[in-house]
Amino acid sequence: MGKVLLRLLAVVGGLVVFVLVLGVLVFALVKAGKGSVSQKTVLELDFEKEIVEDVPEDPIAAVLMKDAMTMRGLVETLDRAGKDDRVVGLVARVGAAPLGMAQLQELRDAVTAFRASKKPAIAYSETFGEFSPGGGSYYLATAFDEIYLQPSGDVGLTGVILESPFARGTLDKLGLKPRMDHRYEYKNAMNFYTDKKYDPYFKEAMEKLMSSWFSQIARGISEGRHLTEAQVRSLIDRGPFLGKEAQDAGLVDGMAYRDEVMAHVKKKLGDGINFLNVNDYRKRTTKMAGGQGKTIALIYGLGAVARGEGGYSPISGEEVMGSRRVSAAFRQAVKDSSVKAIIFRVDSPGGSYVASDTIWRETVRARKAGKPVIVTMGNLAGSGGYFVAMSADKIVAQPGTITASIGVLGGKMLTNEFWDKIGLSWDEVHSSQNSTFWTGTHDYSPEQWSRFQAWLDRVYVDFTSKVAEGRKLPKDKVLQIAKGRIWTGEDAKGLGLVDELGGYPEAMKLAREAAKIPEKEAVKVKVFPPKKSPFEMIFDQDRDDDPDEAAVAAVMQGLKALQPLVRQVRMMGLSNDPGVLTMPPVEARP
Repeated sequence: MGKVLLRLLAVVGGLVVFVLVLGVLVFALVKAGKGSVSQKTVLELDFEKEIVEDVPEDPIAAVLMKDAMTMRGLVETLDRAGKDDRVVGLVARVGAAPLGMAQLQELRDAVTAFRASKKPAIAYSETFGEFSPGGGSYYLATAFDEIYLQPSGDVGLTGVILESPFARGTLDKLGLKPRMDHRYEYKNAMNFYTDKKYDPYFKEAMEKLMSSWFSQIARGISEGRHLTEAQVRSLIDRGPFLGKEAQDAGLVDGMAYRDEVMAHVKKKLGDGINFLNVNDYRKRTTKMAGGQGKTIALIYGLGAVARGEGGYSPISGEEVMGSRRVSAAFRQAVKDSSVKAIIFRVDSPGGSYVASDTIWRETVRARKAGKPVIVTMGNLAGSGGYFVAMSADKIVAQPGTITASIGVLGGKMLTNEFWDKIGLSWDEVHSSQNSTFWTGTHDYSPEQWSRFQAWLDRVYVDFTSKVAEGRKLPKDKVLQIAKGRIWTGEDAKGLGLVDELGGYPEAMKLAREAAKIPEKEAVKVKVFPPKKSPFEMIFDQDRDDDPDEAAVAAVMQGLKALQPLVRQVRMMGLSNDPGVLTMPPVEARP
């Protein structure tokens, strides 16, 4: 009798879940089709809201980022709005956009393309930095026709500063000794551990990056505000600008609160205009997925490169580019007969050499299978992030993208002094001559150091050889421009490391060309691996799991969430770390 009752309850429970899910799906479909776009619509956009490359396939991320705009979605929506006769203008709040240089440029390009339709784009800001830098946000605002500043606001336009942390002093106090090496002198991620300030090579690379970014910002402001670059540079030397000073200097068109800006927009565009949030416009105009036709695959490679599945940390908000997941995505896209080309979006500071090589191999296999691969780079695509991209048919970067860093570093921390300080002693036995190779309680022997150097040489030769092959560059030239050095996308294009400057639209154009798809022929973009809905992520579990197993899984998930803290500890040298392809930590404040 008890078993029958349990089965009956299970059936009823299943029906309840089915009805709930069905109801939610119906509601979602009704909501998706709800609303229309009126004539004389003005889009409203808030650049102070979060803009992400992608919303990870994670139920927590789905909740935390439910209101976030994706870079690709925003760029495509502005492109669609520019061609939509119902949309007559754009008004945006700009002020504290937490964006990197390449992202700022991608959005500037999107606004400029919208303006090409002869529709006005107006920006307003409460302040471009409240006692803080505001140059990046102001640089974004100069892509608009007009800029208005709240009377109490300022323009924190003070130039570019790049700051790099150095942990050597901290490590000395802790009794930790870095035993590391790199290939070659510009592979400055190692300097974080070994130095207390820039060495000549690190400083040279940073100065080049700074001057390149500053020139790009000055040029963009010059074009947007109809000033000479010399005037812009002179103005920046006088910054920051307090309130009305910004208008007097020609940096903004007027001082106005939001309501006054909206009144100005209504007066400019006439009676009968309707304001519509850009997210609502996107939902009302995006066609439902599916259908027939040629497909362009989109694969994301975001975050540090690591072996395995990768994933998302809700604590740090960071993703990991898992080689297993990204490689599987390439194989799925190659297998899909409707896919004619692949766009690979890379935003990564690098990471594991082996994982990077795994992903690189799949890009090569995709090309051999007749599926062109076009890489579009975000803020960062350096070291391992460049490794995964270097053999694509074409590489697209923004002028401000940080890329290349063709080099390798590795080593370990010698920890004996640290353990002595805290009174902890170690003893050990070992079986073989090189059993102590990886431990922090023993330095490398001369023979071990020689093997370690051979490993660095092997990785560097492999990296530079594949760059030469993938980019069709003479090996001698690659060796000259590699050495672990970072370059901006603008400089990298001049060196042959990237092909074109731009973002998603340029990548799509090149993907069409490579796949021989006419410009006016409709295509659909399909993300690989196909994303699960939030309901699938929650309910796609083994329903036969024992409750104890589920509890263990929850604990393991909690422990996994602590990994970013563990990674920070590792950065400080409190555990041994294998050699990696990564970039130096840099804090940029334009």
